[in-house]
Amino acid sequence: MRRVVSFILAVIGLSFYASAQTSMDDSNMSNMPRMDHHHQSQATTFIDTLLSHLTSGTDAEPASSRTEMLMKMKGNWQLMLHGEAFINEVQQSGPRGEDKFFSTNWLMGMAQHKAGKGTLTLRTMLSLEPATIRDRRYPSLFQQGETAFGRPIVDGQHPHDLFMELAVLYDYKIGEHSLLSFYAAPMGDPAMGPVAYPHRASASENPLAPLGHHLEDSTHIASDVATVGFAYKKIRLEASGFHGREPDESRWNINSGAIDSWSTRITVNPGKNWSLQYSVAHLSSPESLAPNEDVRRLTASVSYNRPIKNGNWASMLMWGRNQNTAGGNIGNGYLLESTLRFKGRNSVWTRIENVDRTNELLLGNNPEPPGFEEQYFARVQAYTVGYDREIGDIPHVSTAIGGQFSWYGVPDVLKGDYGNRPVGGVVFLRLRIK
Repeated sequence: MRRVVSFILAVIGLSFYASAQTSMDDSNMSNMPRMDHHHQSQATTFIDTLLSHLTSGTDAEPASSRTEMLMKMKGNWQLMLHGEAFINEVQQSGPRGEDKFFSTNWLMGMAQHKAGKGTLTLRTMLSLEPATIRDRRYPSLFQQGETAFGRPIVDGQHPHDLFMELAVLYDYKIGEHSLLSFYAAPMGDPAMGPVAYPHRASASENPLAPLGHHLEDSTHIASDVATVGFAYKKIRLEASGFHGREPDESRWNINSGAIDSWSTRITVNPGKNWSLQYSVAHLSSPESLAPNEDVRRLTASVSYNRPIKNGNWASMLMWGRNQNTAGGNIGNGYLLESTLRFKGRNSVWTRIENVDRTNELLLGNNPEPPGFEEQYFARVQAYTVGYDREIGDIPHVSTAIGGQFSWYGVPDVLKGDYGNRPVGGVVFLRLRIK
C-alpha cells in the first residue's frame, strides 16, 4: 500500500509541478517532437504524434489536430498543462425532463524527460466533477450507465472521478520508424476505443457526454491498467490488461482490483489529417448491479481533422457494440460528430447518434426489482447542434459563451414515458487553458 501511495504522490507532484512552473516558452527538448505551447501540435509523423501524449492513455488523434496548452522547459524536463471547465445550465422538456446547474471539467499536467534511449512521461489528470455535479449525476435524456445511490443511473450522466488518470509512460525508439511503448496506471485509459469524448477535437465544444458513451469509450477511466504497444511508420498494435469494473460511486477515491480484463487495438494514421482504429475488449463484471455478467466490447472509428485559415474542422464517425458473453444480449451505438472553428473566435458543432437502450429506462429513478434482467429493447436517435464564440482576452485562458440544442427520435414503446418530442438545451461558459 505504501508503494502505491508513494507512486501516486510522485506522479501528482512531478506532473503537476507544471501547473506552478509552466508559462510561454519557445524552448524545446532535443530529439523530441516540437509542440506549439499555444495553439496546435506540430507533429509531422505518426511516431511524433504518439510521443506527444496529448490525450489520455495511449490514444491517437490525427497529427494535425488542435491542442491548446501551456508548455515550458524546466531544466531537462518538458512540462505541459492543459484543461477546461464548462459551467452549464441544462433544461429539458417532457415527463422525464430536468433542469440543473453544474460544471464539467478536467485538468491535465504532464512532464517528459529523456531516459536512456527513450522518453519518460509522467501524467496526471484530475476532475472536480465530484464537487461540481450534485447528486452524482447531471440530466441527460435517454442516458444510461453506472449507478448512483445504489440505483442504475437513468436519464443522467455520472461525474468523472477526481483521479481520472495517474500514469507513467516509457517510449523507446527502436529505429527511425519504430516505437515500443509501455504504459502503467493505477487509474488510466487502456487501449480501447478512440480518444474519449472529453479530449477529442470533434467534441471539443460540446460539454455533455454522448448517449453511446458506455457502448464506445467509457473505459477511459479504469483501474490498474498496463499497456504495451508497438508502432511502425503509420500503424500501431496495442494490448492492455486492466480491472474491468466501472468506477464506483465514491468519486473521490482511487479504485483498484485484479487485472481481470483485456483489450487490443490497431490504429492506423494514413495521413496527417486521418486516424482510424479498431479495438476489442473483454470486460469482466463491469456493472456493480450485475456482478456476474461479462461484456465483450467492439469499437471502430474514423477521425478526420483539417486545419483551415483562422480555424479548424474536426470530425469523427464511430461504432460501438456491447455483447453479454453469456446471454448474447447485444447493443449497438453509432455516432457522427463534427466541430468547425472559423474566423478565429467562432465554433459550430453537431452530434448525431443512433443508440440501443435497455429496459432500465422503464425503471426511471426506481431501484431494480428482484430478478430484474437488463435487455436491449429499443433504439433512440439524438440530434444536437451548437454554437459558441470566444470573448474577452484573458492571458492563457480561452473564454467562450455558447449553447446547444438537442432533439430526439423516440420509439413508440418509450413515448408514454418521454412524450413524443422531448428536447433539451444547454447554455454555458467555457474556460480553456491555452
